[in-house]
Parts: sequence; C-alpha cells; structure tokens
Amino acid sequence: MKTTTSDSARPSAGELSLFLSQYSARLLGAGATCIRLEKNAARIAKAYGKEAEISIMPRHVHLSVWAPGSTDTAASIAAIGHTAISFRINTKLSELSWEIADGKVDFATAAKRFDRIVRDDRRDPRTVLFLVALANASFCRLFGGDFIAMTTVCLATAAGYHLKLLLLGRGVDIRLTVLVCAFASAVLGATDTLFSIGETPSVASGTSVLYLVPGIPFLNSFSDLLYRHYLCAFSRFVDALVLTCSLSIGLCAGMLLMNIRMF
Repeated sequence: MKTTTSDSARPSAGELSLFLSQYSARLLGAGATCIRLEKNAARIAKAYGKEAEISIMPRHVHLSVWAPGSTDTAASIAAIGHTAISFRINTKLSELSWEIADGKVDFATAAKRFDRIVRDDRRDPRTVLFLVALANASFCRLFGGDFIAMTTVCLATAAGYHLKLLLLGRGVDIRLTVLVCAFASAVLGATDTLFSIGETPSVASGTSVLYLVPGIPFLNSFSDLLYRHYLCAFSRFVDALVLTCSLSIGLCAGMLLMNIRMF
C-alpha cells in the first residue's frame, strides 16, 4: 500500500545529496547506463520533495540537491569504483528507487537497504564459472564447432575464468588479467589443432576467449552516446577498446606459442 512521506520524515538536502551520490556511483560502477542513473536519481529526489541535478564524469559523479522555494541546498561528489558488473545490483537499486517513489520505504530504511544491497552481492563462484564455460561452449557451437571443439572451449573457458577470479582477487590490474587469461585460454583452446583431433579446431581456437569480450561496456558506451553523455560514452568505449586489445594480444601470443597460423 502506498504511503505518503511526511515533511518530518524527509531528509535534508545534505543527507539526500550524500545518499544519491553514493547510490549513483555504485549504480554506475555496477554497469548501469547514464540515462538509468538520471531517471533513478530524479525519481528518488522527487519522492522527498527535492530536485536533483547530476553531472556524470568518467570517474566521478557530481550531484546537487535543492528544495524548490527554500534555501535548503547541498552538493556532493562521489568516486565511481571499479567493481564487477552486476545485473543483480542494478536491478535491486532500481527497484529501491521505485519503492521510494511509491512511498513504501522511508529514508532511513532506504539507506539501510542500499547498504545491504551493495554489501550482499552473493554469487556462487562455482555456479558462475560453470555457466560462463557452458555459455562459451554454446558460442563455439553457434560458430560451427563440433562436440570436441565445444568440450575444448568449455575446459579452456573454465580454466581461464578461474584464473581471472584468482588474479582479480589479488588486486591485479584488469588489463593484465585479461591478457593473461586470454593467453591461457588460447593455449588450451589450441589443443585440438596441436593433437589433430576434431573437425573444427580453428573454431575452438577462435572462440576460446570470447568470454573476455567487454560487450557490456561497448553497449553502454553506445547508449550514453545516444543520450548525449559524450564524455562517459568516449571513456567507456576507450576502456572497452583497451580490454579488447589486451584480449587480442593474449590470444595472438597463445597462438604463436602453439605455432598456429593466424592467417
């Protein structure tokens, strides 16, 4: 049932700007587009009788909040953290904005819910690893790979993704991580060619690293471009391009090591 937010329960501009800046930074870090951020933040601000203006930069979010017709104004800046893309966090934070807009939660409860959402991103690494390996094997089949090639890609993906989790867990730079993982998967994916097994060894070699392609950053950069967030669009595109270059270097190095002709 929808409830109304009384004036006494509404946060001040300072409290709301701090909350929205952290909310926005976490939402962007989890892979949301700029347009989703603008809509969610405006929805939350309106629910508390405020207005918000957001300036989204590649690494920071500048946010101003004010109450129309009063001197209650505030501004906050939050850094966008380099966190893993999480559709769960994106969905839960968007749901939270709607619950606030519908008056289902007060500000104190919303702040607690926000902390719980960002701290409790529970994902079973083994389940994710299995699904990633299965998905990449499906890509191999999509490109015409036979059962042996699919099995090879599945194992190469599982090994590479496990290595990725280990390296990122130790704080290794994402670009170096992608390069190393692409190299490892490319070497394992080349076993079909090395031992002359299967009918489609080249498909196994080419698709063994597809799980590392930064598809979401490319899509987000295009979305930001459409909505005229040119700085964020360019930044995300360059980040995705650098990761693609790292992937390509690792793939080429692995194929050269296994003496596989690329052209």
